[in-house]
Amino acid sequence: MSEKDIELVHGSGNVFRDFGDPQADLKQAKAVLAARIIAVLDDRGLAVRKAASLTGFAAADFSRVRNADLGRFTLDRLMKMLAALDANARVTVTVDLSRSVPGTASSSG
Repeated sequence: MSEKDIELVHGSGNVFRDFGDPQADLKQAKAVLAARIIAVLDDRGLAVRKAASLTGFAAADFSRVRNADLGRFTLDRLMKMLAALDANARVTVTVDLSRSVPGTASSSG
């Protein structure tokens, strides 16, 4: 196989969007928050049970986050978990109005 046989495709920065997932932005946001939660747990050397006792969230919740089983979590719950672990955490949300959202009126008409 030569370099001519390989096509390089740049992703959007959101793997869920690249694969056409209809909830791509939500899943990406959850994944970013989960990654930060895991990083804090690792940086502080916290096991899931210790994290649970410090924050009031269930050890099973931290275990699910560690296993990237994020389906049961809302975005705000993940933000609350992160805030409970790291009081200095800051989450910024940007809304891109240029992207069309199904079921809403276009602002160009």
